[in-house]
Amino acid sequence: MDRYVVTSFNYLAASLVSLMIISVNGLQLPFISFSVSLGDFMAAVPPLESGTDPRSSLLWGLIVGVPAGLFFFLAFIYYQKGIRQNGAGLAGAFSKIGILIPMSVSILVWNEVPTVLQWSGIGISLLSILIVNLPEQSLEAKKIRFSLLALFLFSGLAEFSNKVFQKYGLIEDKMAFLFFVFLTAFVVSGLFLLLRGKKPEPRAIMTGVLVGMPNLFCSYFLILALDGIKASVVFPVYTATTIVVINLGGYFLFDERLARRERFSVVLMVVALVLINM
Repeated sequence: MDRYVVTSFNYLAASLVSLMIISVNGLQLPFISFSVSLGDFMAAVPPLESGTDPRSSLLWGLIVGVPAGLFFFLAFIYYQKGIRQNGAGLAGAFSKIGILIPMSVSILVWNEVPTVLQWSGIGISLLSILIVNLPEQSLEAKKIRFSLLALFLFSGLAEFSNKVFQKYGLIEDKMAFLFFVFLTAFVVSGLFLLLRGKKPEPRAIMTGVLVGMPNLFCSYFLILALDGIKASVVFPVYTATTIVVINLGGYFLFDERLARRERFSVVLMVVALVLINM
């Protein structure tokens, strides 16, 4: 199916559902409740410190959510390319190991220095990326690995956007942040779709809508989990089991077979993610 059709309707569905939830909860968005003048807008932007007021929190959702939407779009495009070229197992693993990017920035910006176990996980994850990207004989193989590295980069930047909002926004405004993320991603993806000039097929539209629901609620329930359970429990379960389930699904449903070193790389990534999140 046309990946831009699937992507566009995925983000359209996620945007509409998040807007419905916002409406039910009675939350007002910045462009509805605030003055549109530049002076008022800048006055509501908080300093770079945690613990913002509700008005500033919503504006952080807008400021961070717009670029995050671009990262989500690019990550999803390369996720689809990665699955098509490398199988679901490797693509899923590389999308999850992107957590290294927000972790690295947290070290430099917020002085969140990793423990010895976390440093071990970082080293193992880098080793796993090196193993799966060892030089191949053909030029096509090198192109395949580029899609995985791009997936790692953009997934990491998307995770970093979540980290920024969690740092400076309020937990109850997470759905508003996700609305800005998915609306931006829909606009960007929709422009690509219009430029291609192809008529969307009903099957691709329906697939996009169905994908949009878990795409939205994955982030939504992850935030709820973090609000009630320690991150040291949530992230290892979320990341490691996601990789395992994707690989099992790829094996039993789509008969995907990974090469020996690719299987070894996935196992290393699971171990690395557990160590990183301890």
